[in-house]
Amino acid sequence: MKLKFLGATGTVTGSKYLLTSGTRHILVDCGLFQGHKELRLRNRDPFPVAPAAIDAVVLTHAHLDHSGYLPLLVKNGFTGKIFCSPATLDLCKILLPDSGHLLEEEANYANRHGFSRHAPALPLYSEADAVRALRQFSPVPFDTPFTIAGEMRGELSLAGHILGAAIVSVRCAGKTIVFSGDLGRPNDPLMVAPAAIEEADFLVVESTYGDKRHDPADPLLLLGKTIRDTAARGGVTIIPSFAVGRAQSLLYDLHRLKQQGAIPAHLPVYLNSPMAADATALYQKHLHSHRLSHEQCFAMRHAATIVNSVEESIALNERQVPMVIVAASGMATGGRVLHHLKAFASDPRNTILFAGFQAGGTRGALMLGGAESIKIHGQYVPLRARVAQIANLSAHADGDELIGWLSHLGRAPQRTFITHGESAAAEALRRRIGQELGWPCEVPAYLDEVTLA
Repeated sequence: MKLKFLGATGTVTGSKYLLTSGTRHILVDCGLFQGHKELRLRNRDPFPVAPAAIDAVVLTHAHLDHSGYLPLLVKNGFTGKIFCSPATLDLCKILLPDSGHLLEEEANYANRHGFSRHAPALPLYSEADAVRALRQFSPVPFDTPFTIAGEMRGELSLAGHILGAAIVSVRCAGKTIVFSGDLGRPNDPLMVAPAAIEEADFLVVESTYGDKRHDPADPLLLLGKTIRDTAARGGVTIIPSFAVGRAQSLLYDLHRLKQQGAIPAHLPVYLNSPMAADATALYQKHLHSHRLSHEQCFAMRHAATIVNSVEESIALNERQVPMVIVAASGMATGGRVLHHLKAFASDPRNTILFAGFQAGGTRGALMLGGAESIKIHGQYVPLRARVAQIANLSAHADGDELIGWLSHLGRAPQRTFITHGESAAAEALRRRIGQELGWPCEVPAYLDEVTLA
């Protein structure tokens, strides 16, 4: 058996792991690279293995850095099944076509305004490509073994993190390989704690916050204070948000803040992401994946005014009154939030509030790093608004929580591979695992291949 790392090495994006046994090839995750240009360009490189030679894909969850390359894989010849949890399928039905649509919109916008180096600019894939890929999905329930390909057997366990997120266990040739995917937090207000895994011969574990401890302070207090202070200045709070996971946490938090009187009950709150609105509706369908009741799901869905049309989105930019706008994307790499940043970033009364991890090279990371202007749609926009971050709203386990999850294993894996983290975070987790658990572990590089058994 061999394992090849096709992404999520030295970065938190592009998760793809190629597992080979004899003539069988499967992928665990199939995500897009995001962030630095040199990473994004990998999305257009020839795939390291012929897509037609891959027997199956198993997804840990729906976020695009884990699923967003699938339409291109199918377009280029992959014909096998894509296994995932039922909630992940429901979310991919929303996320993947939207991704293709946005890629087409960005290419068209670039062509109309002439700021692309390519003539014409072409999307990585289309909405139609994404719809075709969805036909190959095959949902499987949690905690139920299933056949992936040949002798390879899989099982999904709850990972927390977002709706439908899974820890993937693959059994083959008498060995078990566990892929953590993105692990949630044990005491997240919305999501259930990650399932305890008791045995793994080989382990691939994420390290997004492997060098961090989340601030123990209640993030609700900082969220409320930031919104109150901005409103008192007559400003607008713009919250770039991931449409799946983060947007729902924010909506629930905003509902609680108004319920507690921590922000004005009359303060307008807008969710400018039809995709996030659709994802929010799924929480009532998949109650087993999270902690909320039907009543709390209803309150979360009605915590904001949904902005559906482009015309409604544009109209928000003309309003000069205190309000909160939650809009995708979470790292300000695309989507409707860019138009709000163009409209509001130059006014010092306003606040741009990030509520999640910002990968290196993204606009979010640049703004948090002190940039004086940001480039949007080929133009530089002055950045005079206040820029803040609430890091402990993250749906990723921190270093302590990762060690806590790992400690459930009854014995040390033969090898542990640390991925899905920027270099400092992955290396910090490697040291901690070695020092505190005494396990042999390593941080693979891009396209590294290892022999497992």
